[in-house]
Amino acid sequence: MKANCWNGAMDLRVQEVPEPRILNPRDAIIRITSTAICGSDLHIYDGYIPTMMKGDILGHEFMGEVVEVGPAVKNLKVGDRVVNPFPIACGNCFFCTSGQFSLCENSNPNAWMAEKFWGGSPAGLFGYSHMLGGYAGGQAEYARIPFADVGPMQVPQHLSDEQVLFLSDIFPTGYMAAENCAIKPGDTIAVWGCGPVGLFAIASAFLLGAERVIAIDRFEERLRKAREDCKAETLNYDVVDPAEALREMTGGRGPDACIDAVGMEAHGHGFFGTYDRVKKALHMATDRPTALREAILACRNGGTVSVAGVYGGLLDKVPMGAVVNRALTIKSGQTHVQRYLRPLLQLIEEGRIDPSFVVSHRLALDEAPQGYAMFRDKQDECIKVVLKPGQARASQPTH
Repeated sequence: MKANCWNGAMDLRVQEVPEPRILNPRDAIIRITSTAICGSDLHIYDGYIPTMMKGDILGHEFMGEVVEVGPAVKNLKVGDRVVNPFPIACGNCFFCTSGQFSLCENSNPNAWMAEKFWGGSPAGLFGYSHMLGGYAGGQAEYARIPFADVGPMQVPQHLSDEQVLFLSDIFPTGYMAAENCAIKPGDTIAVWGCGPVGLFAIASAFLLGAERVIAIDRFEERLRKAREDCKAETLNYDVVDPAEALREMTGGRGPDACIDAVGMEAHGHGFFGTYDRVKKALHMATDRPTALREAILACRNGGTVSVAGVYGGLLDKVPMGAVVNRALTIKSGQTHVQRYLRPLLQLIEEGRIDPSFVVSHRLALDEAPQGYAMFRDKQDECIKVVLKPGQARASQPTH
Protein backbone atom coordinates (compact mmCIF):
# COMPACT_ATOMS: atom_id res chain seq x y z
CA MET A 1 0.00 0.00 0.00
CA LYS A 2 1.00 3.66 -0.27
CA ALA A 3 1.82 5.65 2.85
CA ASN A 4 3.34 9.04 3.67
CA CYS A 5 6.61 8.22 5.45
CA TRP A 6 9.05 10.30 7.48
CA ASN A 7 12.65 10.07 6.28
CA GLY A 8 14.11 13.02 8.19
CA ALA A 9 13.30 16.65 8.86
CA MET A 10 11.44 18.11 5.85
CA ASP A 11 11.97 14.81 3.99
CA LEU A 12 8.63 13.06 3.50
CA ARG A 13 8.05 10.43 0.83
CA VAL A 14 4.96 8.55 -0.29
CA GLN A 15 6.26 4.98 -0.39
CA GLU A 16 5.05 1.43 -0.89
CA VAL A 17 4.90 -0.31 2.49
CA PRO A 18 3.38 -3.62 3.70
CA GLU A 19 -0.32 -3.58 4.46
CA PRO A 20 -1.19 -3.80 8.17
CA ARG A 21 -2.35 -7.08 9.72
CA ILE A 22 -4.43 -8.03 12.75
CA LEU A 23 -1.94 -8.54 15.59
CA ASN A 24 -4.27 -8.65 18.59
CA PRO A 25 -7.85 -9.90 19.05
CA ARG A 26 -8.95 -6.32 19.81
CA ASP A 27 -7.52 -4.94 16.53
CA ALA A 28 -9.35 -3.76 13.42
CA ILE A 29 -8.11 -2.78 9.98
CA ILE A 30 -9.68 0.17 8.20
CA ARG A 31 -9.38 1.37 4.63
CA ILE A 32 -8.69 5.09 4.83
CA THR A 33 -11.13 7.27 2.90
CA SER A 34 -9.96 10.65 4.25
CA THR A 35 -7.01 11.78 6.33
CA ALA A 36 -5.59 15.19 7.16
CA ILE A 37 -2.43 17.08 7.97
CA CYS A 38 -2.53 18.45 11.51
CA GLY A 39 -0.61 21.42 12.83
CA SER A 40 1.12 19.12 15.31
CA ASP A 41 2.35 17.03 12.35
CA LEU A 42 4.38 20.07 11.35
CA HIS A 43 6.49 19.68 14.50
CA ILE A 44 7.54 16.26 13.16
CA TYR A 45 8.10 17.73 9.70
CA ASP A 46 10.33 20.45 11.14
CA GLY A 47 12.36 17.89 13.12
CA TYR A 48 11.33 18.89 16.65
CA ILE A 49 9.82 15.57 17.80
CA PRO A 50 12.42 13.05 19.04
CA THR A 51 12.43 9.26 18.53
CA MET A 52 11.21 9.35 14.94
CA MET A 53 12.67 6.64 12.68
CA LYS A 54 13.07 6.55 8.91
CA GLY A 55 10.04 4.96 7.30
CA ASP A 56 7.58 5.87 10.09
CA ILE A 57 4.08 6.43 8.70
CA LEU A 58 2.66 9.82 9.70
CA GLY A 59 -0.87 11.00 10.41
CA HIS A 60 -3.32 10.84 13.31
CA GLU A 61 -6.47 12.39 11.82
CA PHE A 62 -8.22 9.78 9.72
CA MET A 63 -11.41 7.88 9.04
CA GLY A 64 -12.52 5.10 6.74
CA GLU A 65 -14.26 1.76 6.27
CA VAL A 66 -13.71 -1.31 8.43
CA VAL A 67 -12.31 -4.17 6.32
CA GLU A 68 -11.30 -6.64 9.05
CA VAL A 69 -11.92 -7.07 12.78
CA GLY A 70 -10.26 -9.18 15.45
CA PRO A 71 -12.34 -11.82 17.26
CA ALA A 72 -12.68 -9.70 20.43
CA VAL A 73 -14.13 -6.67 18.61
CA LYS A 74 -17.91 -6.94 18.94
CA ASN A 75 -19.00 -3.34 18.34
CA LEU A 76 -17.73 -3.10 14.75
CA LYS A 77 -18.26 -5.14 11.61
CA VAL A 78 -16.81 -5.19 8.13
CA GLY A 79 -18.30 -2.35 6.08
CA ASP A 80 -18.84 0.06 8.99
CA ARG A 81 -17.88 3.67 8.30
CA VAL A 82 -15.88 5.02 11.23
CA VAL A 83 -13.89 8.00 12.45
CA ASN A 84 -10.89 7.19 14.61
CA PRO A 85 -9.56 9.12 17.68
CA PHE A 86 -5.87 10.03 17.66
CA PRO A 87 -5.11 8.76 21.22
CA ILE A 88 -5.13 5.00 21.65
CA ALA A 89 -7.02 3.89 24.75
CA CYS A 90 -7.65 0.50 26.34
CA GLY A 91 -10.92 1.49 28.02
CA ASN A 92 -10.13 -0.44 31.21
CA CYS A 93 -7.33 1.31 33.12
CA PHE A 94 -7.64 3.92 35.90
CA PHE A 95 -7.47 6.85 33.47
CA CYS A 96 -9.76 5.43 30.78
CA THR A 97 -12.45 4.60 33.32
CA SER A 98 -12.28 8.19 34.57
CA GLY A 99 -12.68 9.57 31.04
CA GLN A 100 -9.05 10.65 30.67
CA PHE A 101 -8.41 8.57 27.58
CA SER A 102 -5.27 10.39 26.42
CA LEU A 103 -3.56 9.22 29.61
CA CYS A 104 -4.26 5.50 29.05
CA GLU A 105 -1.81 3.37 31.05
CA ASN A 106 -1.81 0.41 28.65
CA SER A 107 -1.51 1.73 25.11
CA ASN A 108 2.08 3.01 25.02
CA PRO A 109 4.52 0.07 24.81
CA ASN A 110 7.41 2.56 24.99
CA ALA A 111 6.20 4.35 28.10
CA TRP A 112 9.73 4.26 29.53
CA MET A 113 10.88 6.70 26.83
CA ALA A 114 8.16 9.22 27.69
CA GLU A 115 8.89 8.82 31.39
CA LYS A 116 12.49 9.92 30.81
CA PHE A 117 11.30 13.09 29.06
CA TRP A 118 8.22 13.99 31.11
CA GLY A 119 8.29 11.93 34.31
CA GLY A 120 5.29 9.92 33.14
CA SER A 121 3.72 8.67 29.94
CA PRO A 122 0.53 9.64 28.13
CA ALA A 123 -1.35 7.24 25.87
CA GLY A 124 0.09 5.90 22.66
CA LEU A 125 -0.67 8.07 19.63
CA PHE A 126 -1.00 7.22 15.96
CA GLY A 127 1.90 8.34 13.78
CA TYR A 128 3.65 10.40 16.43
CA SER A 129 7.08 8.97 17.31
CA HIS A 130 8.33 5.87 19.07
CA MET A 131 8.26 7.67 22.41
CA LEU A 132 4.48 7.59 22.01
CA GLY A 133 4.21 3.98 20.90
CA GLY A 134 5.69 3.79 17.41
CA TYR A 135 2.24 3.19 15.91
CA ALA A 136 1.83 3.57 12.17
CA GLY A 137 -0.29 6.58 11.30
CA GLY A 138 -3.24 7.11 9.01
CA GLN A 139 -1.76 9.02 6.07
CA ALA A 140 -1.93 5.75 4.20
CA GLU A 141 -4.35 3.52 2.35
CA TYR A 142 -4.95 1.26 5.37
CA ALA A 143 -4.35 1.42 9.13
CA ARG A 144 -4.37 -1.02 12.03
CA ILE A 145 -6.45 0.17 14.98
CA PRO A 146 -5.50 -1.29 18.40
CA PHE A 147 -8.28 -1.46 21.02
CA ALA A 148 -10.78 -1.03 18.21
CA ASP A 149 -13.60 -1.88 20.60
CA VAL A 150 -12.87 1.43 22.39
CA GLY A 151 -11.66 3.91 19.74
CA PRO A 152 -13.46 4.09 16.37
CA MET A 153 -17.00 5.43 16.27
CA GLN A 154 -19.51 4.65 13.54
CA VAL A 155 -20.71 7.73 11.67
CA PRO A 156 -23.92 8.14 9.67
CA GLN A 157 -23.87 7.89 5.89
CA HIS A 158 -25.72 11.17 5.36
CA LEU A 159 -22.77 13.18 6.70
CA SER A 160 -19.78 13.76 4.42
CA ASP A 161 -16.26 12.73 5.35
CA GLU A 162 -15.28 16.36 5.89
CA GLN A 163 -18.15 16.91 8.32
CA VAL A 164 -16.97 14.10 10.61
CA LEU A 165 -13.24 13.67 9.88
CA PHE A 166 -12.17 16.29 12.40
CA LEU A 167 -13.85 14.43 15.25
CA SER A 168 -10.58 12.47 15.16
CA ASP A 169 -8.67 15.39 16.70
CA ILE A 170 -9.02 19.09 16.03
CA PHE A 171 -12.73 19.58 16.79
CA PRO A 172 -12.52 17.81 20.19
CA THR A 173 -9.19 19.55 20.84
CA GLY A 174 -10.69 23.00 20.26
CA TYR A 175 -13.78 22.03 22.25
CA MET A 176 -11.78 20.73 25.23
CA ALA A 177 -9.68 23.91 25.16
CA ALA A 178 -12.86 25.97 25.44
CA GLU A 179 -14.41 23.63 28.02
CA ASN A 180 -11.28 24.00 30.18
CA CYS A 181 -12.06 27.73 30.38
CA ALA A 182 -15.17 27.01 32.51
CA ILE A 183 -17.08 29.53 30.41
CA LYS A 184 -20.00 31.37 31.98
CA PRO A 185 -22.59 33.52 30.19
CA GLY A 186 -21.13 36.93 29.45
CA ASP A 187 -17.50 35.78 29.41
CA THR A 188 -14.90 37.14 27.03
CA ILE A 189 -12.38 34.59 25.71
CA ALA A 190 -9.14 35.39 23.88
CA VAL A 191 -7.65 32.81 21.51
CA TRP A 192 -4.05 32.92 20.31
CA GLY A 193 -3.78 31.28 16.88
CA CYS A 194 -6.40 31.03 14.13
CA GLY A 195 -5.22 27.76 12.66
CA PRO A 196 -7.67 24.83 12.65
CA VAL A 197 -7.51 24.17 16.41
CA GLY A 198 -7.86 27.87 17.18
CA LEU A 199 -10.86 28.14 14.87
CA PHE A 200 -12.56 25.21 16.60
CA ALA A 201 -11.72 26.72 19.99
CA ILE A 202 -13.43 29.96 18.91
CA ALA A 203 -16.51 28.13 17.61
CA SER A 204 -16.63 25.96 20.73
CA ALA A 205 -16.35 28.94 23.08
CA PHE A 206 -19.49 30.38 21.50
CA LEU A 207 -21.22 26.98 21.68
CA LEU A 208 -20.41 26.90 25.41
CA GLY A 209 -21.91 30.34 26.03
CA ALA A 210 -19.15 32.94 25.61
CA GLU A 211 -20.43 36.42 24.80
CA ARG A 212 -17.26 37.57 23.01
CA VAL A 213 -14.26 35.80 21.50
CA ILE A 214 -11.20 37.78 20.46
CA ALA A 215 -8.85 35.97 18.07
CA ILE A 216 -5.16 36.81 17.60
CA ASP A 217 -3.05 35.92 14.56
CA ARG A 218 -1.06 37.64 11.81
CA PHE A 219 -2.31 35.91 8.64
CA GLU A 220 -5.24 37.73 7.12
CA GLU A 221 -6.82 34.60 5.60
CA ARG A 222 -6.98 33.03 9.07
CA LEU A 223 -8.27 36.18 10.72
CA ARG A 224 -10.88 36.49 7.98
CA LYS A 225 -12.07 32.93 8.62
CA ALA A 226 -12.23 33.64 12.35
CA ARG A 227 -14.42 36.68 11.66
CA GLU A 228 -16.62 35.34 8.90
CA ASP A 229 -17.06 31.69 9.90
CA CYS A 230 -16.68 31.92 13.68
CA LYS A 231 -17.96 35.48 14.39
CA ALA A 232 -14.87 36.42 16.42
CA GLU A 233 -13.39 39.87 16.86
CA THR A 234 -9.82 39.79 15.55
CA LEU A 235 -6.41 41.30 16.27
CA ASN A 236 -3.43 41.19 13.91
CA TYR A 237 -0.36 41.13 16.15
CA ASP A 238 1.77 42.58 13.34
CA VAL A 239 -0.42 45.70 13.50
CA VAL A 240 -1.36 46.08 17.18
CA ASP A 241 0.06 45.02 20.53
CA PRO A 242 -2.34 42.27 21.67
CA ALA A 243 -1.81 43.00 25.37
CA GLU A 244 -2.72 46.68 25.03
CA ALA A 245 -5.61 45.97 22.65
CA LEU A 246 -7.09 43.31 24.94
CA ARG A 247 -6.95 45.61 27.96
CA GLU A 248 -8.72 48.33 25.99
CA MET A 249 -11.36 45.90 24.66
CA THR A 250 -12.12 44.55 28.15
CA GLY A 251 -12.29 47.76 30.15
CA GLY A 252 -8.77 47.34 31.52
CA ARG A 253 -9.49 43.99 33.17
CA GLY A 254 -8.41 41.41 30.58
CA PRO A 255 -10.22 38.40 29.09
CA ASP A 256 -11.92 35.99 31.48
CA ALA A 257 -9.94 33.14 29.92
CA CYS A 258 -7.17 32.83 27.35
CA ILE A 259 -6.52 29.90 25.01
CA ASP A 260 -3.06 29.16 23.61
CA ALA A 261 -3.78 27.32 20.36
CA VAL A 262 -0.27 27.89 19.00
CA GLY A 263 2.24 25.86 20.99
CA MET A 264 5.93 25.20 20.66
CA GLU A 265 6.70 26.96 17.37
CA ALA A 266 5.15 30.34 18.16
CA HIS A 267 6.56 33.40 16.38
CA GLY A 268 7.52 36.41 18.45
CA HIS A 269 8.77 39.95 17.97
CA GLY A 270 11.26 42.11 19.81
CA PHE A 271 13.59 40.98 22.58
CA PHE A 272 11.72 37.86 23.63
CA GLY A 273 11.15 36.71 20.05
CA THR A 274 14.87 36.95 19.35
CA TYR A 275 15.70 35.42 22.73
CA ASP A 276 13.52 32.36 22.05
CA ARG A 277 15.01 31.80 18.62
CA VAL A 278 18.58 32.03 19.92
CA LYS A 279 17.93 29.73 22.89
CA LYS A 280 16.37 27.14 20.61
CA ALA A 281 19.17 27.38 18.04
CA LEU A 282 21.72 26.81 20.83
CA HIS A 283 19.70 23.83 22.16
CA MET A 284 19.23 25.64 25.48
CA ALA A 285 15.44 25.38 25.15
CA THR A 286 13.17 23.18 23.08
CA ASP A 287 10.08 25.35 22.59
CA ARG A 288 9.19 28.97 21.83
CA PRO A 289 6.51 29.98 24.37
CA THR A 290 5.56 33.40 22.96
CA ALA A 291 1.81 32.73 22.85
CA LEU A 292 1.78 31.16 26.31
CA ARG A 293 3.62 34.15 27.82
CA GLU A 294 1.20 36.59 26.23
CA ALA A 295 -1.85 34.59 27.30
CA ILE A 296 -0.70 34.44 30.92
CA LEU A 297 0.05 38.16 31.09
CA ALA A 298 -3.17 39.18 29.31
CA CYS A 299 -5.60 37.06 31.32
CA ARG A 300 -7.62 38.83 33.99
CA ASN A 301 -6.87 38.21 37.66
CA GLY A 302 -8.37 34.91 38.76
CA GLY A 303 -8.87 33.79 35.16
CA THR A 304 -7.97 30.62 33.30
CA VAL A 305 -5.27 29.93 30.72
CA SER A 306 -6.14 26.90 28.61
CA VAL A 307 -3.23 25.38 26.67
CA ALA A 308 -4.24 23.43 23.56
CA GLY A 309 -1.03 24.04 21.61
CA VAL A 310 1.53 21.23 21.68
CA TYR A 311 4.64 21.70 23.83
CA GLY A 312 7.40 19.12 23.80
CA GLY A 313 9.94 19.99 26.43
CA LEU A 314 11.59 22.94 28.18
CA LEU A 315 10.36 26.53 28.19
CA ASP A 316 12.18 29.67 29.31
CA LYS A 317 10.94 33.00 30.65
CA VAL A 318 7.42 31.75 31.42
CA PRO A 319 5.95 34.28 33.91
CA MET A 320 5.16 31.90 36.76
CA GLY A 321 5.05 34.85 39.14
CA ALA A 322 2.00 36.14 37.30
CA VAL A 323 0.30 32.75 37.63
CA VAL A 324 0.81 32.62 41.40
CA ASN A 325 0.32 36.24 42.37
CA ARG A 326 -2.70 36.80 40.15
CA ALA A 327 -4.39 33.49 41.04
CA LEU A 328 -4.48 32.14 37.51
CA THR A 329 -5.51 28.58 36.67
CA ILE A 330 -3.68 26.72 33.90
CA LYS A 331 -5.35 23.74 32.24
CA SER A 332 -3.89 21.63 29.47
CA GLY A 333 -3.55 18.09 28.12
CA GLN A 334 -3.74 15.94 25.06
CA THR A 335 -7.41 15.66 24.16
CA HIS A 336 -9.55 12.88 25.62
CA VAL A 337 -11.14 12.42 22.20
CA GLN A 338 -13.22 9.35 23.04
CA ARG A 339 -15.06 11.40 25.68
CA TYR A 340 -16.24 13.94 23.11
CA LEU A 341 -17.05 11.83 20.04
CA ARG A 342 -20.77 11.31 20.55
CA PRO A 343 -21.64 14.73 22.04
CA LEU A 344 -19.86 16.54 19.21
CA LEU A 345 -21.36 14.26 16.55
CA GLN A 346 -24.76 15.25 17.95
CA LEU A 347 -23.89 18.94 17.51
CA ILE A 348 -23.01 18.23 13.88
CA GLU A 349 -26.21 16.29 13.27
CA GLU A 350 -28.26 19.09 14.85
CA GLY A 351 -26.69 21.55 12.43
CA ARG A 352 -25.11 23.65 15.17
CA ILE A 353 -21.69 23.37 13.53
CA ASP A 354 -20.32 22.10 10.21
CA PRO A 355 -16.62 21.29 10.81
CA SER A 356 -15.85 21.25 7.08
CA PHE A 357 -15.54 25.06 7.17
CA VAL A 358 -11.83 24.75 8.06
CA VAL A 359 -10.86 22.86 4.87
CA SER A 360 -8.90 24.93 2.38
CA HIS A 361 -7.16 22.28 0.25
CA ARG A 362 -7.90 18.74 -0.91
CA LEU A 363 -5.01 16.67 -2.28
CA ALA A 364 -4.28 13.12 -3.29
CA LEU A 365 -2.24 11.04 -0.82
CA ASP A 366 0.62 11.13 -3.34
CA GLU A 367 0.76 14.89 -2.82
CA ALA A 368 1.21 14.71 0.96
CA PRO A 369 4.81 16.07 0.97
CA GLN A 370 3.71 19.10 -1.07
CA GLY A 371 0.76 19.53 1.29
CA TYR A 372 3.06 19.66 4.32
CA ALA A 373 5.25 22.34 2.72
CA MET A 374 2.19 24.35 1.69
CA PHE A 375 0.66 24.16 5.17
CA ARG A 376 3.89 24.95 7.02
CA ASP A 377 4.78 27.90 4.77
CA LYS A 378 1.21 29.27 4.60
CA GLN A 379 1.21 29.09 0.80
CA ASP A 380 -1.95 29.68 -1.22
CA GLU A 381 -3.83 30.71 1.96
CA CYS A 382 -3.57 27.13 3.21
CA ILE A 383 -5.42 26.51 6.49
CA LYS A 384 -6.29 22.80 6.44
CA VAL A 385 -5.30 20.01 4.03
CA VAL A 386 -7.40 16.87 3.55
CA LEU A 387 -5.68 13.94 1.80
CA LYS A 388 -7.65 11.41 -0.23
CA PRO A 389 -6.06 7.96 -0.63
CA GLY A 390 -6.95 6.46 -3.99
CA GLN A 391 -7.58 9.84 -5.59
CA ALA A 392 -5.54 10.73 -8.66
CA ARG A 393 -2.92 13.41 -8.26
CA ALA A 394 -4.42 16.81 -9.05
CA SER A 395 -2.67 19.37 -11.24
CA GLN A 396 -3.93 22.09 -8.86
CA PRO A 397 -5.09 21.85 -5.21
CA THR A 398 -8.84 21.55 -4.84
CA HIS A 399 -10.21 24.30 -2.59
